[in-house]
This record gives sequence, C-alpha cells and structure tokens, in this order.
Amino acid sequence: MSSTTRSLKQLVAASDVVRIALGWGAFGALLLAHPLLAAPVPAPLLVVALAIIVAVILLCAFGVVKQAEALAHRLGDPYGSLVLTLSIVLIEVILISAVMLGPGEHATIARDSVMAVSMIILNLVIGLALLLGGTRHRGMAHNRTGTSAYLAMLVVLVSLAFGLPALVGQDGAYTFAQAIPVVVLTVLLYGFFLFRQMGAQAGDFTEVEEGVTRRASTPTDAGAPSIRDTLRVHRTEVIVRLTVLVVTVIPIVLLSHDMAALLDDGLGRLGAPAALAGVLIAAIVFLPESITALRAALGGEIQRVINLCHGALVSTVGLTIPAVLVIGMLTDQTVILAETSADLLLLGVTLLLSATTFAAKRVTAMHGAAHLVLFAVYVLVLFS
Repeated sequence: MSSTTRSLKQLVAASDVVRIALGWGAFGALLLAHPLLAAPVPAPLLVVALAIIVAVILLCAFGVVKQAEALAHRLGDPYGSLVLTLSIVLIEVILISAVMLGPGEHATIARDSVMAVSMIILNLVIGLALLLGGTRHRGMAHNRTGTSAYLAMLVVLVSLAFGLPALVGQDGAYTFAQAIPVVVLTVLLYGFFLFRQMGAQAGDFTEVEEGVTRRASTPTDAGAPSIRDTLRVHRTEVIVRLTVLVVTVIPIVLLSHDMAALLDDGLGRLGAPAALAGVLIAAIVFLPESITALRAALGGEIQRVINLCHGALVSTVGLTIPAVLVIGMLTDQTVILAETSADLLLLGVTLLLSATTFAAKRVTAMHGAAHLVLFAVYVLVLFS
C-alpha cells in the first residue's frame, strides 16, 4: 500500500464516505421521486419526506463541521473560517443564479434570500452563540479591529443592496445605468476586503489573548508558520479535506432548495406565511456554519464566531447582489432589491445593535439575549 493511499485513509474516515453517499443518494432519490412529489402530496408522505430530508441534511452537516474544524485547526483563522464560509456561500450564489436563469419570474429571490440569511446570521446564530458562550465564559474578548471591519462592510453593502434601490430605483429595482456602478463598486469593495483579510490585516481576525494587544499588521503569531508554509507542508491534507467538505456541502444545499416545494405545501396547509419557507431554507443551508459557530462559542473562541457569521454575510451580500444584477442585465429580467419599510427598519436596528454589541471589549450573554429578541420580532413581522 502506497504512502498516498495510507494518507487518504487516515484523512477520509468511513463515516465521511457514508455521509457523502447518503447525501448524494437522497438527492438522487428526490430527483427520481419528483413526479410523485409534484402532485398534491398526502400529509403523511409529506411529513415522512421532510423528516428524511432533514435527517440526511443534519448528518451531512456534522460531516462538514468535522472537516471545517480540522481545516481551521490546520490553517488557523481567518483562513480556516474563510474556507467553510466561501464553500457554502459560493454554492448558494450559484443556485440562486441558476433559479434566475431558469423558467418563471424570480424578481425578488435574491432580496428574500439575503434578508433571511441576514436575520438568521446576525440575530439568531450570533444571539445563540453569545448567550451560550457568555453564560459559560461570563464574557469573551474579541478583536475589535477585525469586527469593526466586518460591520463597516455590512453597513455599506446592505445599504447598496436594500436601501438605495427603494430611493433611487424604479419600482424597487436599479435601472441599467444604476446597476453597473453598483456591481463594480460592490465587487471592488469585497475584493479589497478579501485581499486585506488574507494578507496584511490577517492578524485583525485572530483570537485575542487576555492582556495582549496584537499588532494589526501582524498576520501570524511570532514564530508561527505562515499560510504559505502550512500549505506547502500539508498540501495533501488541505486538498483532501477541502474536497470532502465541498462534496458533503453540495447535497445539503441541493436538498434544501429541492425541499422548498414541500415546505411551501406544508406551510400553506398550516396557514403559515410563504416567506417562512425561505427563512427555514436559509437556516438549513447555513446549518454547518451555525453548528461550527456555536461549538466555537462554547469553547470561548468568539473571534471565530465573528469570522464565520459576519464573514458569511459579507460574502453573501458581496457575491449575490453583483451576480443577480449581472444576470438581470444580461437576460433583461427585473431584479427587485428594495425591502419593505418594516424589514429596512429591522435591518437598520440589527446593524445598530451589532455595532453596539461588538463595540464592547467583552461580549456577554446579555448581548446575545438582545439579538435573540430582535430575531423573534423578525419572525413576528413575517406573520403580520
């Protein structure tokens, strides 16, 4: 047996293979059963189908978390968190783009998806992480320079995505002449952010130690290997784990979107608002990241929580909005981005609360409780 074969067997466990097989097998079975599920589905079959899909997604999610934590340990932050974030967000952007390129009208799909992701990440996941982590560790110190950079990005990107179209656009959508500079500015800002985060300012996104102030320009600890050295020495492990992560993530996203029709059907029978299905789908898509963030919070790694959550939303807005605007221009589709007054208010309050929360040197369980209440208000608005 060659050393490469032995190395692969050490990195890819039998449980990883089982998760991948179950995830892709469930997706294949769902495709075969599509004609049956397209018709009005009896309630018992609907419940069973949803239960199986959710169970497979949960199983795959824990596999993704396993690989993400191994990569984070090997690469260190912000690189480890960025791998998981970009893997999920890129697949999500591709699927939204595929829906827009398909048949039918999907003028608000980007707006509804990103709004749901924003509320889930900034209030539900952050709230739970701060509540659980703050309860166990009393208070957790974070790297305020990096956190401030995330929030600065979000203020600008969210304003361009949801606020400005309501004021200067036509019927909630940018005109062709307006969309071009918005796409260019968004891509440039997001690209510059990634360039700095992975380069000169990488040290701003690492955990802080009590009583120790890091230099903003220091990407790695003194004596620690650089990211290039790590990739050179552990190239095989990084490639294998990244491949397993992506192959395990794809079925999660595909199953989540394919079960949207089932959720719409079930929620419709219960009289629940249609927008609730989008929230549930977004929660499931970002489930691996959410689990990883909560585990990091329980371990006191609050900066990793911030890198996962705020980084995911920066990437979601920074990639989704330019993608859908370009598709809209190329296919002559209307892309409605302007949010309702209630949702704009909630977004504004959420960003203000986030800035207030992370302006503190130490975040606590009380901050988490405030974010969770705001998420409960968002759900209340959905049912209004």
